[in-house]
Amino acid sequence: MSIKEFLHNEKLKEKLSVIIFESDTKAGKAFDVALLVAIFASIVVVIIESMSGWSPLVKTIFTVLEYVFTFFFTMEYLCRLYCARTPRKYALSFYGIVDLVSTLPLYIGWIFGSARYLMIIRTFRLIRVFRVFKLFSFLEEGDLLMKSLVLSARKILVFFLFIVIMTITLGSLMYMVEGHTENTQFTDVPTSIYWAIVTMTTVGYGDIAPITPAGRTLSAIVMLMGYTIMAVPTGIVSAQFIHDNQMRKDEKKTKCPECGCPLPNRSNYCPHCGNEIPLSTWIK
Repeated sequence: MSIKEFLHNEKLKEKLSVIIFESDTKAGKAFDVALLVAIFASIVVVIIESMSGWSPLVKTIFTVLEYVFTFFFTMEYLCRLYCARTPRKYALSFYGIVDLVSTLPLYIGWIFGSARYLMIIRTFRLIRVFRVFKLFSFLEEGDLLMKSLVLSARKILVFFLFIVIMTITLGSLMYMVEGHTENTQFTDVPTSIYWAIVTMTTVGYGDIAPITPAGRTLSAIVMLMGYTIMAVPTGIVSAQFIHDNQMRKDEKKTKCPECGCPLPNRSNYCPHCGNEIPLSTWIK
């Protein structure tokens, strides 16, 4: 078979497509399970191999396994491109990009060495477990959460900029209070801003601490502010998530044939336009 015939072999493409992209078939499910096992195994190898104390023989085994896994994932990616109905669409999709990136680090490592440890990105491919076990309900909720995050992005960005301004202001203020004190740890403005970020986020490493009464008072204020401020992004996303979830429920509700508004369950009349609702509407 010539290369041209191979590239245009529709029967072969169809068979590969069923195995690679379809999890409803026996072969497709077996392929996905094998892929998940390979992903788990490759991640374990990368993690364990990064530890020190292994003998040269064990390190060689780990290296060989990494090459085997990379070859497997490379062939899988090429097969997906080969049998995809629209290769360009797959290549630019989320899974396509992750599949490509997961095969590149070892090749890049030939030039840059430690870059091959970026193979840990294969963990993202474990999202395919939802396809194998048909947990589409979780994918639907995940999609709703992602939409809520996207719709909340502008509000969160504004809040983030507010926090950046706040930490710069508080850090500069603390430098003014503590910067000229003997044996101070607030030696410059960047260090003081770092302290403000650590304190406001309630991380509290304790590596930098004020020693003057005024500095401690300001520190206490920043700590209290941190408890209230850090809850804002969660509230923004939660409010958007609740709103989107309610909108989705409303879309699934039975609608009035006259005005198209969602109807309360078992209602005789539309509360919006007063149109009479036939009893057959509620009989499944």
